[in-house]
Amino acid sequence: MRTILITGPGGSGRTTIAAATALAAAREGTRTLVLSADRTDTLSAVLGVPTGARPTQVASRLTAWRPDATAGFRDDLTGFQERAANVLDLLGAARLDPEEVTPLPGAEELTLLRALRDAVLAEAHELLVVDLPPTPQALALLSLPEELRRYLRRLLPPERRAAAGLRPVLGRLAGVPMPSEWLYETTSRWDTELGAVEAVLADRHTVVRLVAEPGPAGTDAVRTTALALALRGLRPDVLVANRVVPEEWPAGLVAQQRKALEEWQESYDVQRVPHLGRDPRGTDDLAALPVSAGEGTTSLVEWPIVDRLADDGVLVWHLPLPGAIRDHLDLVRRGDELVVSAGQFRRIVPLPSALRRCTVAGAALRDGELRIRFAPDPDLWPRTP
Repeated sequence: MRTILITGPGGSGRTTIAAATALAAAREGTRTLVLSADRTDTLSAVLGVPTGARPTQVASRLTAWRPDATAGFRDDLTGFQERAANVLDLLGAARLDPEEVTPLPGAEELTLLRALRDAVLAEAHELLVVDLPPTPQALALLSLPEELRRYLRRLLPPERRAAAGLRPVLGRLAGVPMPSEWLYETTSRWDTELGAVEAVLADRHTVVRLVAEPGPAGTDAVRTTALALALRGLRPDVLVANRVVPEEWPAGLVAQQRKALEEWQESYDVQRVPHLGRDPRGTDDLAALPVSAGEGTTSLVEWPIVDRLADDGVLVWHLPLPGAIRDHLDLVRRGDELVVSAGQFRRIVPLPSALRRCTVAGAALRDGELRIRFAPDPDLWPRTP
Protein backbone atom coordinates (compact mmCIF):
# COMPACT_ATOMS: atom_id res chain seq x y z
CA MET A 1 0.00 0.00 0.00
CA ARG A 2 1.30 3.43 -0.93
CA THR A 3 0.70 6.49 1.23
CA ILE A 4 0.87 10.14 0.13
CA LEU A 5 1.02 12.72 2.92
CA ILE A 6 -0.04 16.15 1.65
CA THR A 7 0.52 19.40 3.51
CA GLY A 8 1.18 23.07 2.87
CA PRO A 9 0.55 26.53 4.30
CA GLY A 10 -2.98 27.38 5.40
CA GLY A 11 -5.02 28.52 2.41
CA SER A 12 -2.70 26.92 -0.15
CA GLY A 13 -5.40 24.50 -1.32
CA ARG A 14 -3.85 21.34 0.12
CA THR A 15 -7.27 19.71 0.79
CA THR A 16 -8.33 20.36 -2.79
CA ILE A 17 -5.09 18.90 -4.11
CA ALA A 18 -5.45 15.87 -1.82
CA ALA A 19 -8.99 15.24 -3.09
CA ALA A 20 -7.95 15.75 -6.74
CA THR A 21 -4.97 13.41 -6.31
CA ALA A 22 -7.17 10.72 -4.80
CA LEU A 23 -9.81 11.14 -7.51
CA ALA A 24 -7.20 10.89 -10.26
CA ALA A 25 -5.85 7.67 -8.78
CA ALA A 26 -9.35 6.20 -8.42
CA ARG A 27 -10.20 7.00 -12.04
CA GLU A 28 -7.03 5.20 -13.09
CA GLY A 29 -8.34 2.07 -11.38
CA THR A 30 -6.63 2.33 -7.97
CA ARG A 31 -8.68 1.62 -4.86
CA THR A 32 -8.08 4.86 -2.95
CA LEU A 33 -8.89 6.29 0.46
CA VAL A 34 -8.54 10.02 1.12
CA LEU A 35 -8.19 10.78 4.82
CA SER A 36 -8.59 14.35 6.07
CA ALA A 37 -7.95 16.19 9.32
CA ASP A 38 -9.64 19.35 8.11
CA ARG A 39 -11.75 20.85 10.88
CA THR A 40 -13.98 22.83 8.52
CA ASP A 41 -14.73 19.75 6.40
CA THR A 42 -13.47 21.33 3.20
CA LEU A 43 -13.15 17.79 1.90
CA SER A 44 -16.94 17.48 1.74
CA ALA A 45 -17.20 20.75 -0.14
CA VAL A 46 -14.62 19.97 -2.81
CA LEU A 47 -15.90 16.43 -3.38
CA GLY A 48 -19.47 17.68 -3.53
CA VAL A 49 -20.76 15.00 -1.20
CA PRO A 50 -21.02 14.78 2.59
CA THR A 51 -18.40 12.82 4.47
CA GLY A 52 -18.68 11.85 8.10
CA ALA A 53 -16.93 10.12 10.93
CA ARG A 54 -16.99 6.82 9.03
CA PRO A 55 -15.40 6.06 5.64
CA THR A 56 -17.85 7.01 2.90
CA GLN A 57 -17.88 5.85 -0.73
CA VAL A 58 -17.86 9.07 -2.79
CA ALA A 59 -17.02 7.77 -6.27
CA SER A 60 -16.02 4.57 -8.01
CA ARG A 61 -12.97 3.14 -6.16
CA LEU A 62 -12.77 6.31 -4.01
CA THR A 63 -13.56 6.48 -0.29
CA ALA A 64 -13.35 9.60 1.91
CA TRP A 65 -12.93 9.66 5.68
CA ARG A 66 -12.76 12.50 8.18
CA PRO A 67 -12.36 10.90 11.64
CA ASP A 68 -14.39 12.28 14.53
CA ALA A 69 -11.92 13.42 17.20
CA THR A 70 -14.71 14.04 19.73
CA ALA A 71 -16.02 10.48 19.55
CA GLY A 72 -12.52 9.00 19.71
CA PHE A 73 -11.53 11.11 22.69
CA ARG A 74 -14.79 10.26 24.48
CA ASP A 75 -14.20 6.52 23.96
CA ASP A 76 -10.61 6.76 25.22
CA LEU A 77 -11.63 8.68 28.33
CA THR A 78 -14.46 6.27 29.08
CA GLY A 79 -12.06 3.35 28.78
CA PHE A 80 -9.56 5.07 31.06
CA GLN A 81 -12.21 5.67 33.72
CA GLU A 82 -13.21 2.02 33.62
CA ARG A 83 -9.64 0.77 33.98
CA ALA A 84 -8.85 3.24 36.77
CA ALA A 85 -12.15 2.73 38.59
CA ASN A 86 -10.54 1.53 41.84
CA VAL A 87 -8.14 4.45 42.02
CA LEU A 88 -10.84 7.00 41.22
CA ASP A 89 -13.15 5.54 43.88
CA LEU A 90 -10.33 5.58 46.42
CA LEU A 91 -9.71 9.26 45.69
CA GLY A 92 -13.42 10.05 45.73
CA ALA A 93 -13.19 11.44 42.20
CA ALA A 94 -16.40 12.12 40.30
CA ARG A 95 -16.73 10.40 36.93
CA LEU A 96 -17.14 12.42 33.75
CA ASP A 97 -20.23 11.73 31.65
CA PRO A 98 -19.47 11.09 27.96
CA GLU A 99 -21.87 13.89 26.98
CA GLU A 100 -19.80 16.53 28.78
CA VAL A 101 -16.47 15.53 27.21
CA THR A 102 -14.82 17.79 24.64
CA PRO A 103 -11.46 16.99 23.01
CA LEU A 104 -8.32 18.41 24.59
CA PRO A 105 -5.58 20.01 22.44
CA GLY A 106 -3.82 17.28 20.53
CA ALA A 107 -6.83 14.94 20.41
CA GLU A 108 -7.43 15.61 16.71
CA GLU A 109 -3.79 14.85 15.87
CA LEU A 110 -3.89 11.57 17.79
CA THR A 111 -7.20 10.66 16.14
CA LEU A 112 -5.72 11.23 12.68
CA LEU A 113 -2.65 9.15 13.47
CA ARG A 114 -4.83 6.32 14.74
CA ALA A 115 -7.00 6.51 11.62
CA LEU A 116 -3.88 6.43 9.45
CA ARG A 117 -2.68 3.32 11.24
CA ASP A 118 -6.09 1.63 11.00
CA ALA A 119 -6.35 2.42 7.28
CA VAL A 120 -2.96 0.86 6.57
CA LEU A 121 -3.59 -2.23 8.70
CA ALA A 122 -7.01 -2.79 7.12
CA GLU A 123 -5.38 -3.25 3.69
CA ALA A 124 -8.70 -2.43 2.03
CA HIS A 125 -7.14 0.10 -0.36
CA GLU A 126 -4.13 0.33 -2.64
CA LEU A 127 -3.46 4.03 -2.08
CA LEU A 128 -3.95 6.23 0.98
CA VAL A 129 -3.96 10.01 0.44
CA VAL A 130 -3.72 11.92 3.72
CA ASP A 131 -4.73 15.57 3.89
CA LEU A 132 -2.54 16.72 6.77
CA PRO A 133 -3.20 19.93 8.74
CA PRO A 134 -1.44 23.18 7.73
CA THR A 135 2.34 22.99 7.74
CA PRO A 136 3.14 23.90 11.40
CA GLN A 137 0.62 21.42 12.79
CA ALA A 138 1.61 18.80 10.21
CA LEU A 139 5.27 19.02 11.20
CA ALA A 140 4.33 18.56 14.85
CA LEU A 141 2.08 15.65 13.86
CA LEU A 142 4.88 13.87 11.98
CA SER A 143 7.15 14.13 15.01
CA LEU A 144 4.51 13.06 17.52
CA PRO A 145 4.93 9.24 17.35
CA GLU A 146 8.69 9.40 17.85
CA GLU A 147 8.44 11.91 20.69
CA LEU A 148 5.64 10.11 22.52
CA ARG A 149 7.44 6.77 22.29
CA ARG A 150 10.56 8.42 23.70
CA TYR A 151 8.56 9.82 26.63
CA LEU A 152 7.00 6.40 27.30
CA ARG A 153 10.40 4.70 27.29
CA ARG A 154 11.75 7.26 29.74
CA LEU A 155 8.75 7.17 32.08
CA LEU A 156 8.22 3.42 32.01
CA PRO A 157 11.18 1.63 30.36
CA PRO A 158 10.53 -1.66 28.51
CA GLU A 159 12.61 -3.62 31.01
CA ARG A 160 10.39 -2.38 33.83
CA ARG A 161 7.32 -3.41 31.88
CA ALA A 162 8.88 -6.82 31.28
CA ALA A 163 9.17 -7.24 35.05
CA ALA A 164 5.47 -6.56 35.60
CA GLY A 165 5.00 -10.14 36.84
CA LEU A 166 7.39 -9.40 39.70
CA ARG A 167 5.43 -6.32 40.76
CA PRO A 168 4.22 -7.69 44.14
CA VAL A 169 7.72 -8.85 45.09
CA LEU A 170 9.34 -5.62 43.94
CA GLY A 171 6.76 -3.63 45.87
CA ARG A 172 7.62 -5.44 49.10
CA LEU A 173 11.36 -5.07 48.53
CA ALA A 174 11.15 -1.40 47.62
CA GLY A 175 8.61 -0.61 50.32
CA VAL A 176 6.60 1.56 47.92
CA PRO A 177 3.50 0.85 45.84
CA MET A 178 4.28 -0.35 42.30
CA PRO A 179 2.33 0.75 39.21
CA SER A 180 -0.87 -1.18 38.59
CA GLU A 181 -1.06 -3.83 35.90
CA TRP A 182 -3.37 -1.70 33.76
CA LEU A 183 -0.69 1.00 33.57
CA TYR A 184 1.79 -1.48 32.12
CA GLU A 185 -0.83 -2.77 29.69
CA THR A 186 -1.84 0.74 28.62
CA THR A 187 1.77 1.81 28.12
CA SER A 188 2.54 -1.28 26.05
CA ARG A 189 -0.57 -0.74 23.93
CA TRP A 190 0.31 2.90 23.30
CA ASP A 191 3.86 1.97 22.42
CA THR A 192 2.63 -0.64 19.95
CA GLU A 193 0.14 1.76 18.36
CA LEU A 194 2.70 4.56 18.07
CA GLY A 195 5.24 2.12 16.68
CA ALA A 196 2.79 1.11 13.95
CA VAL A 197 2.25 4.77 12.98
CA GLU A 198 5.99 5.41 13.05
CA ALA A 199 6.48 2.44 10.72
CA VAL A 200 4.00 3.93 8.23
CA LEU A 201 5.78 7.30 8.26
CA ALA A 202 9.17 5.61 7.80
CA ASP A 203 7.99 3.28 5.04
CA ARG A 204 9.67 3.77 1.66
CA HIS A 205 6.25 3.64 0.03
CA THR A 206 5.18 6.72 2.00
CA VAL A 207 5.92 10.09 0.42
CA VAL A 208 5.45 13.66 1.58
CA ARG A 209 4.01 16.13 -0.92
CA LEU A 210 4.00 19.90 -0.45
CA VAL A 211 1.36 22.28 -1.79
CA ALA A 212 2.10 26.00 -2.05
CA GLU A 213 0.94 28.97 -4.09
CA PRO A 214 3.85 30.55 -6.00
CA GLY A 215 4.86 33.86 -4.46
CA PRO A 216 6.95 35.31 -1.63
CA ALA A 217 4.83 33.81 1.15
CA GLY A 218 4.75 30.41 -0.52
CA THR A 219 8.51 30.48 -1.11
CA ASP A 220 9.19 31.25 2.55
CA ALA A 221 6.82 28.48 3.66
CA VAL A 222 8.45 25.92 1.34
CA ARG A 223 11.93 26.85 2.56
CA THR A 224 10.89 26.53 6.21
CA THR A 225 9.01 23.28 5.67
CA ALA A 226 11.89 21.71 3.72
CA LEU A 227 14.25 22.40 6.63
CA ALA A 228 11.82 20.96 9.19
CA LEU A 229 11.27 17.83 7.09
CA ALA A 230 15.02 17.41 6.58
CA LEU A 231 15.51 17.44 10.34
CA ARG A 232 13.23 14.39 10.40
CA GLY A 233 15.12 12.71 7.57
CA LEU A 234 12.41 13.52 4.99
CA ARG A 235 12.11 15.51 1.78
CA PRO A 236 9.14 16.21 -0.51
CA ASP A 237 8.82 13.93 -3.52
CA VAL A 238 6.81 16.58 -5.39
CA LEU A 239 6.13 20.28 -4.87
CA VAL A 240 2.66 21.15 -6.14
CA ALA A 241 2.56 24.76 -7.34
CA ASN A 242 -1.13 25.49 -6.93
CA ARG A 243 -3.21 28.25 -8.56
CA VAL A 244 -0.68 29.16 -11.25
CA VAL A 245 -2.23 32.09 -13.10
CA PRO A 246 -2.29 32.37 -16.90
CA GLU A 247 0.02 34.80 -18.73
CA GLU A 248 -2.83 37.23 -19.52
CA TRP A 249 -3.40 37.99 -15.82
CA PRO A 250 -1.84 41.13 -14.26
CA ALA A 251 1.85 41.27 -15.16
CA GLY A 252 3.02 41.85 -11.57
CA LEU A 253 1.35 38.68 -10.30
CA VAL A 254 2.59 36.64 -13.28
CA ALA A 255 6.18 37.83 -12.74
CA GLN A 256 5.96 37.10 -9.02
CA GLN A 257 4.80 33.55 -9.64
CA ARG A 258 7.36 32.97 -12.40
CA LYS A 259 10.20 33.93 -10.05
CA ALA A 260 9.00 31.50 -7.38
CA LEU A 261 8.55 28.69 -9.92
CA GLU A 262 12.06 29.15 -11.31
CA GLU A 263 13.52 28.95 -7.79
CA TRP A 264 11.51 25.83 -6.94
CA GLN A 265 12.47 24.03 -10.14
CA GLU A 266 16.13 24.19 -9.13
CA SER A 267 15.47 21.92 -6.13
CA TYR A 268 12.16 20.11 -6.62
CA ASP A 269 10.04 18.12 -9.01
CA VAL A 270 7.40 20.84 -9.52
CA GLN A 271 3.86 19.94 -10.55
CA ARG A 272 1.98 23.01 -11.82
CA VAL A 273 -1.75 23.26 -11.20
CA PRO A 274 -3.48 26.15 -13.02
CA HIS A 275 -5.88 28.59 -11.41
CA LEU A 276 -9.43 27.72 -12.50
CA GLY A 277 -10.66 31.23 -11.83
CA ARG A 278 -12.88 29.87 -9.08
CA ASP A 279 -12.74 27.58 -6.07
CA PRO A 280 -12.97 23.94 -7.27
CA ARG A 281 -16.22 22.26 -6.25
CA GLY A 282 -17.29 18.75 -7.15
CA THR A 283 -15.60 15.94 -9.02
CA ASP A 284 -15.74 17.69 -12.41
CA ASP A 285 -13.63 20.60 -11.15
CA LEU A 286 -11.25 18.23 -9.39
CA ALA A 287 -10.82 16.20 -12.57
CA ALA A 288 -9.79 19.41 -14.39
CA LEU A 289 -6.76 19.80 -12.10
CA PRO A 290 -3.68 18.14 -13.67
CA VAL A 291 -2.45 16.24 -10.61
CA SER A 292 -1.13 12.72 -10.44
CA ALA A 293 -0.71 10.21 -7.64
CA GLY A 294 2.35 8.87 -9.48
CA GLU A 295 4.80 6.42 -7.99
CA GLY A 296 7.14 9.24 -6.95
CA THR A 297 10.40 8.71 -5.13
CA THR A 298 10.86 7.92 -1.46
CA SER A 299 10.81 10.88 0.91
CA LEU A 300 13.37 9.26 3.20
CA VAL A 301 16.82 10.83 3.31
CA GLU A 302 19.86 8.86 4.40
CA TRP A 303 22.10 10.23 7.15
CA PRO A 304 25.34 8.40 6.30
CA ILE A 305 28.35 7.94 8.54
CA VAL A 306 31.61 8.39 6.63
CA ASP A 307 34.60 6.46 7.95
CA ARG A 308 37.69 8.67 7.99
CA LEU A 309 39.60 6.89 10.72
CA ALA A 310 42.45 6.10 8.34
CA ASP A 311 42.86 9.79 7.43
CA ASP A 312 42.41 11.88 10.57
CA GLY A 313 40.99 9.50 13.18
CA VAL A 314 37.32 10.64 13.10
CA LEU A 315 33.90 9.48 11.93
CA VAL A 316 31.74 12.08 10.17
CA TRP A 317 27.94 11.97 10.38
CA HIS A 318 26.29 13.75 7.43
CA LEU A 319 22.86 15.32 8.07
CA PRO A 320 21.33 17.02 5.00
CA LEU A 321 19.68 20.25 6.22
CA PRO A 322 18.88 22.39 3.14
CA GLY A 323 18.16 26.00 4.05
CA ALA A 324 19.77 25.79 7.49
CA ILE A 325 21.58 28.89 8.75
CA ARG A 326 24.81 28.41 10.65
CA ASP A 327 23.93 30.90 13.40
CA HIS A 328 20.60 29.15 13.98
CA LEU A 329 22.06 25.67 14.48
CA ASP A 330 22.71 24.14 17.88
CA LEU A 331 23.97 20.71 18.97
CA VAL A 332 23.88 19.16 22.43
CA ARG A 333 25.13 15.65 23.24
CA ARG A 334 23.01 14.03 25.95
CA GLY A 335 24.10 10.50 26.74
CA ASP A 336 23.33 8.34 23.71
CA GLU A 337 21.22 11.06 22.10
CA LEU A 338 22.00 14.17 20.10
CA VAL A 339 19.73 17.22 20.37
CA VAL A 340 19.76 18.99 16.99
CA SER A 341 18.14 22.44 16.76
CA ALA A 342 17.67 24.30 13.47
CA GLY A 343 15.91 27.60 14.01
CA GLN A 344 12.52 26.94 15.57
CA PHE A 345 12.75 23.19 14.97
CA ARG A 346 14.36 20.59 17.21
CA ARG A 347 14.81 16.85 17.18
CA ILE A 348 16.33 14.46 19.71
CA VAL A 349 18.10 11.80 17.66
CA PRO A 350 19.37 8.49 19.05
CA LEU A 351 23.02 8.10 18.10
CA PRO A 352 23.93 5.15 15.86
CA SER A 353 25.68 2.45 17.86
CA ALA A 354 29.09 3.22 16.35
CA LEU A 355 28.92 6.86 17.43
CA ARG A 356 27.90 6.11 21.00
CA ARG A 357 31.50 5.09 21.64
CA CYS A 358 32.75 8.46 20.42
CA THR A 359 32.91 12.06 21.58
CA VAL A 360 31.77 15.01 19.47
CA ALA A 361 34.91 16.60 17.98
CA GLY A 362 33.29 19.43 16.02
CA ALA A 363 30.66 20.28 13.41
CA ALA A 364 30.37 22.35 10.25
CA LEU A 365 27.59 23.39 7.87
CA ARG A 366 28.59 23.06 4.22
CA ASP A 367 26.41 23.15 1.13
CA GLY A 368 23.21 22.58 3.08
CA GLU A 369 24.66 19.64 4.99
CA LEU A 370 25.54 19.45 8.67
CA ARG A 371 28.69 17.39 9.17
CA ILE A 372 29.35 16.30 12.74
CA ARG A 373 32.77 14.90 13.61
CA PHE A 374 33.07 12.13 16.18
CA ALA A 375 36.36 10.98 17.66
CA PRO A 376 36.64 7.45 19.12
CA ASP A 377 36.80 7.48 22.92
CA PRO A 378 39.77 5.35 24.02
CA ASP A 379 37.86 4.26 27.11
CA LEU A 380 34.88 2.99 25.09
CA TRP A 381 36.17 1.95 21.66
CA PRO A 382 36.98 -1.75 21.32
CA ARG A 383 40.70 -2.41 21.35
CA THR A 384 42.43 -4.88 19.06
CA PRO A 385 45.06 -7.14 20.61
